[in-house]
Amino acid sequence: MVAAARNLATLDHPGLRLTAAELIARRPAPHASRHRPASRRAGAVPARVAGQGMDLREIRAFTEGDDLRRIDPGATARTGQLHIRSFHEDRDDTTLLIADFRHLMLWGTGAALRSVRGARWLAQIGWQAVARGGSVALMVVGDDGPALVHAGLGAMQMQAVAMAMAHGHDAALIRKPHPTGLGPALAQARRMVPPGGQIHLATGPDGLTDADAALSQLARGRRLHLHLILDPLETQPPEMAVSVSHGQTARHGRLTAYDPLPLLAHLRGFGAEPATVLPDDTD
Repeated sequence: MVAAARNLATLDHPGLRLTAAELIARRPAPHASRHRPASRRAGAVPARVAGQGMDLREIRAFTEGDDLRRIDPGATARTGQLHIRSFHEDRDDTTLLIADFRHLMLWGTGAALRSVRGARWLAQIGWQAVARGGSVALMVVGDDGPALVHAGLGAMQMQAVAMAMAHGHDAALIRKPHPTGLGPALAQARRMVPPGGQIHLATGPDGLTDADAALSQLARGRRLHLHLILDPLETQPPEMAVSVSHGQTARHGRLTAYDPLPLLAHLRGFGAEPATVLPDDTD
């Protein structure tokens, strides 16, 4: 315990150690207008399409294929012709934030580790979700499995999310690394987000290895956003040649900028919505 605290103290610098305060500070300025929930269910907001919600959309003449259970007795009696009621559909606005704090995210060549920048990006998304009245949940994925914050509403929920991300990141910094895939965590994420909800996963380009099947299943019925956190070394590599050594092996050459287009196209192939996050986007 003492050794762990000492290790964290040596890493207690902006960009290395993630703090709840910096994530809470990502809260945007409040807006005057808000979506009015279409029901009392947490995270439900009115959609623009017709469905089976509670807000009346229109009363219109019956047409072939309409549901007879939606016949409006008053309009039918007044006109002598069958009329039905059409309602707005309640759309589930649950947002699950997935922060990848595995060992492969704990590095960076700029002002912050890739893991820290991913957490900052997710915090902004979470604050936007609670501002519109949606519910937010969190999954922190580390090398020893996921930690969860179940869905909730409002600023207090985002403060809990920020604290959980900071705690999870501290644990990742002092944990011994071992390779861990995303598959089990993504399978658990499916149970946390109902159909119609959305998931935001912040990871690196190399964080999705062997996760195609799990990602494809997760995207069914949900909006799956994949945020690829790029490092300055990947977007603007040095112009001069560099030397890289590992043990007795050494290589000398020039680095080229990372091309995300093939990976983005691959991820879109099974219904995900991927995008790159540049270093300046999270400063």
